[in-house]
Amino acid sequence: MTFDENLYDAEASRTLRRLARSPEYRAAFDNGELLRETLWPAANRYILSEDSVGLLQKFPVLAAKGYRLAVELVGEEAKTAEEIDIVVNEYLALLKHLPGAIDEPVQLGFDLSNLGSTLSWQLAEENTARLLTVAAEQNAHIVLSMENSEQLPNILRVFERLAKDHKNIGITLQAYLHRTRDDIARVAEIGAKVRLVKGVYDEPVQLALPRGEELNRRYESLLEYMLELGIKTSMATHDSAVISMARNEGLLSRVEEVEMLHGVQPGLLKSLKEEGVPCRIYCCYGRSWWLHLLHRLAEHPANVLQSIADIGDHRRTASSGADY
Repeated sequence: MTFDENLYDAEASRTLRRLARSPEYRAAFDNGELLRETLWPAANRYILSEDSVGLLQKFPVLAAKGYRLAVELVGEEAKTAEEIDIVVNEYLALLKHLPGAIDEPVQLGFDLSNLGSTLSWQLAEENTARLLTVAAEQNAHIVLSMENSEQLPNILRVFERLAKDHKNIGITLQAYLHRTRDDIARVAEIGAKVRLVKGVYDEPVQLALPRGEELNRRYESLLEYMLELGIKTSMATHDSAVISMARNEGLLSRVEEVEMLHGVQPGLLKSLKEEGVPCRIYCCYGRSWWLHLLHRLAEHPANVLQSIADIGDHRRTASSGADY
């Protein structure tokens, strides 16, 4: 029997995503400390802190190294009015304290499902407008994250309505969806910043491309199209092959920035910054990091070995910013 690395990577990825969705493991994570304490050294590579106090202490370290910063409170959909209020109030408090932590403006990102869309899209819009108003006072921007394709039409409608009154809003679009070129043309007229990501949700083949070379070529094509339309483009990818393609085609020097999640490819982002490319680190914090950790590992199952090493020696991740 021969070893097929791609086959085992695919199976490992599916297993990790099943663990992420498992009610039993999620309950063990939420209701007990053993699983959380065991996995925290691995999660700490990707999660700056479990609270805003730790986040604000670590922000200046990364900012001093010349990185732009974005921040998101990790968690699943907020399904009750109480959960939604907790998220909104957390972001309001964070916006209040950000100016005292670093001088450069910070970008916020979040799913509308955490701001109220699970109850009503109007509630999500009202809460986002509230945050946009406070963010504008702090010279901060908000770039809406993207969710699965069923939610996309409503997310775009909320974005377009909010963009009429708030110039500090942006949107995320997913390259793997077949409709994205049309969506780019639609949002280009607004003049807002757009984050271009590959896309992470399980979508049927009639709606989206799978990961692979064809998706890489589409990402490059859409990136070029966005730049031709004059869109302020954030190239949000960890894929060195895509970045090389963009460099070879003369696109890398034209993007607003390259953005990567904290802890993912820090060496690559550092080299881009040293090359003179504006770079943003997307920082996540909060206690509900179970899904975030498992998704990071599922994207590149070989990182499970890195996580085991992190658990064995917590000092590997205890000093945020060391790899940058």
